[in-house]
Amino acid sequence: MHSSDLGMILTDSQGRTVYLFEKDAPTMSNCDGACASAWPPLTTSGAPQTGAGVTASELGTITRADHSVEVTYHGHPLYYFSGDHNPGDTKGQGSQAFGAGWYVLNPAGNKIDND
Repeated sequence: MHSSDLGMILTDSQGRTVYLFEKDAPTMSNCDGACASAWPPLTTSGAPQTGAGVTASELGTITRADHSVEVTYHGHPLYYFSGDHNPGDTKGQGSQAFGAGWYVLNPAGNKIDND
């Protein structure tokens, strides 16, 4: 978790913000190709690990079409935004790229909608 202008947000272990894509299903990513270049998936080669403020039972994984393993939280596949460069950046918040909304997650794993 990381404190931001949006409140407490879900991040990776380096403090990089992760996002959900509203077009995704709980067991399937709908972001590949150009989408995955702009919104790289948070992948893992082992079991994802929790940090402070993260509920271990909400962490999971899905297998992407390219056979990589993407981390999920509260049923949402997780992504980075290529425009975020520093820990805690949220420049992708509210984007409507690739046909649906992109949102930062709160500690419960729900989108933070600041509209």
